[in-house]
Amino acid sequence: MIRNGSLVSILYGSFGRLPSPINISYMWNFGSTIGLFLVSQILTGIFLTMHYVADVSMAFDSVVHIINEVNYGWVMRYMHMNGASFFLGFIYLHIGRGIYYKRYFSVNAWLVGVVLLALSMLTAFLGYVLPWGQMSFWGATVITNMVSAVPKYGTSIVFWLWGGFSVGAPTLTRFYTFHFLFPFLIAVFAVLHLYFIHGSGGSGNPLGPFSNSIKIPFWPYYGLKDILGFVIFYSIFLFVVFIYSDTFSDPDNYGKANPLVTPVHIKPEWYFLFAYAILRSIPNKLLGVISLVMSVLIFAFLPLSQQKFSLSIWHQFIFWFWVFDFMILTWLGGCPVKSMFNFMSQVFGLLYFFSFFFFSLL
Repeated sequence: MIRNGSLVSILYGSFGRLPSPINISYMWNFGSTIGLFLVSQILTGIFLTMHYVADVSMAFDSVVHIINEVNYGWVMRYMHMNGASFFLGFIYLHIGRGIYYKRYFSVNAWLVGVVLLALSMLTAFLGYVLPWGQMSFWGATVITNMVSAVPKYGTSIVFWLWGGFSVGAPTLTRFYTFHFLFPFLIAVFAVLHLYFIHGSGGSGNPLGPFSNSIKIPFWPYYGLKDILGFVIFYSIFLFVVFIYSDTFSDPDNYGKANPLVTPVHIKPEWYFLFAYAILRSIPNKLLGVISLVMSVLIFAFLPLSQQKFSLSIWHQFIFWFWVFDFMILTWLGGCPVKSMFNFMSQVFGLLYFFSFFFFSLL
């Protein structure tokens, strides 16, 4: 027997008896899959902290030590490295599904989700710096330098981030500290996100938040679907880890950081490229930084759109155009700095923001 008011009772009521619409598809698996990869990232990260040394003279060598000399260390390292790509990738899919079905009408849950996106991207950036490879060092230098565009206090903030007058030992220590703590903060916001979703009467459905869909208990019907999704997605993830472990990594990052040698082409990880393309296309530094930040925060303005649910042909057209635009910007962010690519980034960057204007009208 499960006693009312017990922790098990609360959890079972929040998940097992959660009223779920009968018409939701496997696209509703993305949220729980994100949770799976968050747990995976935290566990592998804890293992890596046992052997990682946050010192500029030893950080790169400690990563090499983990891969080559620690039992199954290479598995933990590549799971953590590739897990970041899968984690952010499923967040993007989750957001895309939310935009398509206008889930931003659940305002509290949506805004917490935007905070989760920003925290996840920041945590991923901090983690990318820790191996202290060439791209890690120069990526940190370029990205943190953007803060200097903030009027009056920008330079002071940059020096605080660096812990000095350039990226160095204090920078690495601070990034390591924040990278270790932020996943637990993400977990707290994830629970808050679930609270707002479940507190509104259960999961949404393709017919919209204002429809009266027939609902059934989450377990066993959708619980088993989630488990099947876990098996499929995690199997693909492990296939990448064991067979194509370097798919999402940059070759330049397999060399130790050298402040005296600048890489030919500095670029971030793939999940930042859409925003990086927008930043790089704007000649004014301050406007570029504002555009970069707004490319993420603009999701928070969607709840201000007209409170109507209608998957019209125009809404679907704008959505798929936005997806295409996002993919083009991701490609452009990884292209060399040339006038043609810069012009294309400006055009598709404007179209990226205009898409959200049309989302608010349709």
